[in-house]
Amino acid sequence: MTDVLIVGGGPVGLFLGSLLLQQGVAVRVLEKRAGRNAHTRAIGIHPPALAALERIGVAQELIGRGIPIRQGFAVNNGRRIARMPFAAVSDTYPFVLAVPQPVTEEVLERRLRELDSEALLRNARVTGMHDDGGRVTLSVTTAAGAASCTAAFVVGADGAYSTVRTLLRVAAPEKLYPDHYLMGDFPESSPFGHDAALFLESEGIVESFPLPGSVRRWVVRLGKPPASPDAEQLAGLVARRTRTALDAGANTMLSGFSVRSRLAARMVSGRTALIGDAAHEISPIGGQGMNLGWLDAEALLPVLLDIVRGQPAIAALRQFDAARRRAAATARRQAEVNMALGRPLPNVLLRPRNAAIARAAAIPAFNALVARRFTMQ
Repeated sequence: MTDVLIVGGGPVGLFLGSLLLQQGVAVRVLEKRAGRNAHTRAIGIHPPALAALERIGVAQELIGRGIPIRQGFAVNNGRRIARMPFAAVSDTYPFVLAVPQPVTEEVLERRLRELDSEALLRNARVTGMHDDGGRVTLSVTTAAGAASCTAAFVVGADGAYSTVRTLLRVAAPEKLYPDHYLMGDFPESSPFGHDAALFLESEGIVESFPLPGSVRRWVVRLGKPPASPDAEQLAGLVARRTRTALDAGANTMLSGFSVRSRLAARMVSGRTALIGDAAHEISPIGGQGMNLGWLDAEALLPVLLDIVRGQPAIAALRQFDAARRRAAATARRQAEVNMALGRPLPNVLLRPRNAAIARAAAIPAFNALVARRFTMQ
């Protein structure tokens, strides 16, 4: 018999499944994809999320397979105008970890299967849901045909286009932004090594982060959605704004995206909860989304343990809902600040703005405060 059904076998669903299995809870994770995501989008793991991942014993492996980013630089016109060290943000994890999402999912899936080899069911698409007040039953289509699964509680961790959220009829109004980006991975050719760099230029920001294997990710703000991602275009924009030459022919990942956000009106409905992007989709600029989902899962764990043990949990579910929606709203505001910082400015405004950033960064207390905000502390 299953205690908790988790819909969505991405990083958030896999993590919650392992948390529960370690506590002796019977779990089934339903994932509609046949295999893991091969596309590297989310790469940054912040200190609070690393502490959460340590609870299932995977943080050290991820650190060993990633790049700890211990500082970042703001750059303008070829000159480093500000430095942000992360040494003070955490005693245990004084860095932001850069690791490709496929690696993260591989590590999390292996841990889940170590705890229960049958916990993850792929090619499983949820088509219906019924909550009778005591149990929740999901209608599921699998490779073997139609089936039903019943559990004491259901968690929707099935992404921004959440089927669970749709079945619950939970509103999640879309907010659109005038921000569009082109990003790609290229062989390292910058002088920044394992450091991050934010190029604050008049045409718009360029962000740059190291990845394992002497690879570097470049993210360029555009004035309009990219019609078709093009490595030559991205390399040209990076060269013009940052004076860094990229080998377009050696590009290994390319993606264009526009920014929107959604915050679900509620994260709890009866015996179902939404976590991760199913509950709150925010701008990827700043790398908070996946981390926010892991922290949702960690916060939900004690409530789920009460539920499967037959203890009262209504008040705890309400507290979870309120606290995590506040956390999501805070993350959205931080993402909006990050995007505003990267928008184009004429030089007459850019120069004094960048000078102000340089002066503020020279104040240790302010620098430390911004570093904590940036790393979700």
